Amino acid sequence: MSLFSFELDPDLAADPVFELHRHGKMAISSTVPLANRGDLSLAYTPGVARVCEAIARDPALAAHYTWTGNTVAVVTDGSAVLGLGNIGPSAAMPVMEGKAVLFKQFGGVDAVPVCLDTQDVDEIVATVTALAPSFGGINLEDISAPRCFEIERRLDAALGIPVFHDDQHGTAVVVLAALRNAVALLGRRFADLRVVISGAGAAGVAVTRMLVAGGVDGANVIVCDSQGILHTDRPGLTPTKAELAATTNVSGRAGGVREALIGADVLIGVSGGTIGEDALAGMAPGGIIFALANPTPEVLPEVAHRYAAIVATGRSDFPNQINNVLAFPGIFRGALDSRATTITQGMKVAAAEAIADVVLDDLRPDSIVPSALDPRVAPAVASAVAAAAERDGVGRVPETAPHSPAVAGL
Repeated sequence: MSLFSFELDPDLAADPVFELHRHGKMAISSTVPLANRGDLSLAYTPGVARVCEAIARDPALAAHYTWTGNTVAVVTDGSAVLGLGNIGPSAAMPVMEGKAVLFKQFGGVDAVPVCLDTQDVDEIVATVTALAPSFGGINLEDISAPRCFEIERRLDAALGIPVFHDDQHGTAVVVLAALRNAVALLGRRFADLRVVISGAGAAGVAVTRMLVAGGVDGANVIVCDSQGILHTDRPGLTPTKAELAATTNVSGRAGGVREALIGADVLIGVSGGTIGEDALAGMAPGGIIFALANPTPEVLPEVAHRYAAIVATGRSDFPNQINNVLAFPGIFRGALDSRATTITQGMKVAAAEAIADVVLDDLRPDSIVPSALDPRVAPAVASAVAAAAERDGVGRVPETAPHSPAVAGL
């Protein structure tokens, strides 16, 4: 019996979502002809042996003569998938496939889903390190905090290819882009903003660091988790949260999100849950609310507009969608094109500026970032990221690919 001949549940078979996902959303295809014996002799034996020998002599040739120069692994352990939580590697696969097709569609980057059946940090690091020679970059996806911080840090230190946890940095890049344009519309200055970030997980930590790198004064940032405001006198903070507490909230404000929002100009929600109107009422007038939890924002737009001049969410059915797809395809395209060894903070800031600039000449309160489908975004981001990689000294300008007769003579 064929693997695909089983009978679907009738309710699932009638659902267009399930029909679209039938047999997955991607496949492998050949880039070379295999029509005759001559084709086979070039693509496989005996011709392939000459390429193998050349790469063995000079491993840098792999970027020219294998798929690694344009291929990223999308790696998860299924521990923090969308808003679904710890659903495991098999259930995470539809999301990883979706990420892979977005890489291809918007960045021209080939991506392979890799769902690992372990949530042990050491095992994940060892496995990805062992797999790394097959890829030109590693996109970590849907790995829960705080493990995601250590996994990314260790892999970035161990590998000479870009490692990027999209739930952290992709979100942060697009938030910075959106805030840059919102501030421009309102005639404000980054250095003067009083910012509250609701959520101190992967996205909240990265957003905080990104905004400070982009010009927001860390002293004027307050970060809240489910227990309230992070401050240096609060006991039981994880090392990551303790670091945030030491570099933000200089006034030492305590309490919950209601207390944090008193006088705030900006609210960025990356936590889920609901933030009530009594808390929003304490914000300074004419401010900014980015309520990014999916599928249900922390504050629905119709409520947020009562307290803010500019509102954004993570959803495509509301204006101003802050979506990672604006960032990661172009970031990896630029990193691969420059053969970057890592992705620096400067490359991320450059990506945010490039995203913002795409719509800079046509800013409106309901259009502070480009559409996720805007074809201008990924090329602009890729160009900016590649240039930043060179400035930051992590790019390796691709040598001209050796002419095939020279390779044959090695």
